[in-house]
Amino acid sequence: MRAKLQQLREASGYTQQTFSSAVGTSRSHYSQIETGEKQPSLRLALRIKRVLNYYGDDIFDNSMPVRK
Repeated sequence: MRAKLQQLREASGYTQQTFSSAVGTSRSHYSQIETGEKQPSLRLALRIKRVLNYYGDDIFDNSMPVRK
């Protein structure tokens, strides 16, 4: 998942800094999500998918469920 999240972000033309601003979190927090160190909240996960215009279910690793 994490590699896919990074690929989608980069393909959309975002740096971690610009993307984290677009989804309303800090760059360090987003970086931890992208590397798998932290889980996004449900709200943040939905914002990430919306900003990336991605509606598939495989963006987040199944072994690391989204925190509610």
